[in-house]
Amino acid sequence: MAECDVKKIDVGDGAAIPEPGDRGMVSAWWIALLGTIGLLIALPLKDPSTYGRVLAFIPDGILVTFEVTILSISLALVIGLLTGLGRISKNRYINLVASLYVEVVRGVPLLVQLFYIYFALGRFVRVPDIMAAVIAMSFCYGAYMGEVFRAGIKSIDFGQSEAALSQGFNQAQTMRYVVLPQAWRTILPPVGNEFIALLKDTSLVSILAVSDILRRGREYAAESFNYFETYTMIALVYLLITLILSKIISIMEQRLSHYEKR
Repeated sequence: MAECDVKKIDVGDGAAIPEPGDRGMVSAWWIALLGTIGLLIALPLKDPSTYGRVLAFIPDGILVTFEVTILSISLALVIGLLTGLGRISKNRYINLVASLYVEVVRGVPLLVQLFYIYFALGRFVRVPDIMAAVIAMSFCYGAYMGEVFRAGIKSIDFGQSEAALSQGFNQAQTMRYVVLPQAWRTILPPVGNEFIALLKDTSLVSILAVSDILRRGREYAAESFNYFETYTMIALVYLLITLILSKIISIMEQRLSHYEKR
């Protein structure tokens, strides 16, 4: 039998990015966006005493959600870069530590890590709930970012590094000025996907008493007993944010693709 190349299917837990060539996904994105906006407007107008009050109760939770997400993704990028460099390091001990970190973190559920880091930190030092959440989210997503950076760096042709070294650059300068700037264009789309996935996973930090969107919704539902209405609005808010971010990432990918073709 003739051998054939087996392509790896890369399916993440982030949002489905609407690519221009995928008409079905683009149409679905527009339907979902218009439907979400329509419901967010129509439901509070129809029943302001329930849906309207929920919508008025959660804006500060939205700000907290973005605060945790942005801080976590920023720290995760730093951890991911160090991990990615460690994963390609020729030093066997650095490579082992980085690889072990990736293997262990990716094998433990995020919720378990949140509990563990929160209570483990609490035994030694008291940190604010938001800071504990950021540390836990960053520690987890840093492992995934490490693999993104590793793949991005590996995608750069080795001839680029050889050319830089022949010009008198050392290894650190080659990585900083030649490899990483080119790798960044490759890793930007998956980083965007991880950003959206992290934003959705911030709903887990509500268990640490962090007043994110879900926490604020739970507080309102506990007071009013309007659970259906509350979680309907919470779901719609998350969906709207995710749809907007997925479109932004799609636009970024198109611009990067256009730039590379020039």
